[in-house]
Amino acid sequence: MATKIMIIRHGEKPSDDGSVHGVDENGSHDPDELTVRGWQRAGALVRFFAPPNGTFSHPALATPTAIFAPAASGHAKSVRSQHTVQPLARYLNRPIDLHHERGDEDKLVRAATATLGVVLIAWEHEAIPDIAAAIVGNSHTCPKKWPDSRFDVVWILDQKADTGWTLTQAPQLALPGDAGDVIPVVKTKSQGD
Repeated sequence: MATKIMIIRHGEKPSDDGSVHGVDENGSHDPDELTVRGWQRAGALVRFFAPPNGTFSHPALATPTAIFAPAASGHAKSVRSQHTVQPLARYLNRPIDLHHERGDEDKLVRAATATLGVVLIAWEHEAIPDIAAAIVGNSHTCPKKWPDSRFDVVWILDQKADTGWTLTQAPQLALPGDAGDVIPVVKTKSQGD
C-alpha cells in the first residue's frame, strides 16, 4: 500500500483569451498541450522530485516510485498532465501509469493507494480535491477547491499507522513568480473551527 501520495496539477495551460498558446515538444501550436512556461515547469520538476544531492526543498517530499496521469481520450484530449511528469519519468526511468481517464478518479484512487511506495499523481485541478478526499476518507482534511491560478503547489498525503492520512502542502518555488504560500483548508463551523 502507498505510504505517501503526492498530487500536483499539470503545468500551465493556454489562456482562455488565446493570448498564450499551448505548444508541443517541437514548438507547434496545440491547444491540448502545455504552454512554454508549463514545459519549463515540467523540466524543473525533475530536480524538485529528484534532487541531485538528495536534499528536498521540503522535508515531506520524496522521489516517486510510481507516477500516474490521465490518459488522453475522445472527450478529454489534453496531454498536459502526462507531459508535466514526462521529463521526471524519463529521468527516473519509470513508466507513467496512463490507465485512467478523467472521470475515472475512483479507479485512480484505488490503483494509487494499492501501489507500494511513493506515488505521484499529476491531474486536472478541478478533480484534485475529490481525489484527495477519496484518499484520506473525508472532506475536511484537504482544501475543497484548487484555485484556477495555481500550478505551483504539491499536496502531500502521508499514511500514518495511528492517525490515517495527513496532508502537508509544499510550494514548488520552481519558477520565477511561483507563490510561496499554500492553498488554505477552509474549516466549516461544524468541523469545530
